Amino acid sequence: MKSALQAKRRRRVRSKIFGVSERPRLTVCKSIKHVYAQIVDDTVGRTLAYVSSTSKQLAGKLGAAKNKTDRAKIIGLAIADAAKEKGIIEVVFDRNHNRYHGRVRALAEGAREGGLKC
Repeated sequence: MKSALQAKRRRRVRSKIFGVSERPRLTVCKSIKHVYAQIVDDTVGRTLAYVSSTSKQLAGKLGAAKNKTDRAKIIGLAIADAAKEKGIIEVVFDRNHNRYHGRVRALAEGAREGGLKC
């Protein structure tokens, strides 16, 4: 039942969001331990930038975080840096089936602090 409701929410959210090359989609996926963020151009179906809490480049920064919400904010800052390297300034935020709360919100705020408009 829970996965059916999540799939329904995901379809509802994605029906309203489409990432184009001028404004790609920043999608967030989270598990119990980790957070993943990627920027996708839906017109060609390609991932332009990807950052996760499992990456070894961020291990030092993530180790200093107090909790998972702080880690999500660091991931948001990192995805903003990766987007700026590719020349991406504006994105459409895709929360998938998650509520805009907690780690998802922290990631979005971190991306905004890093310079992305979402």
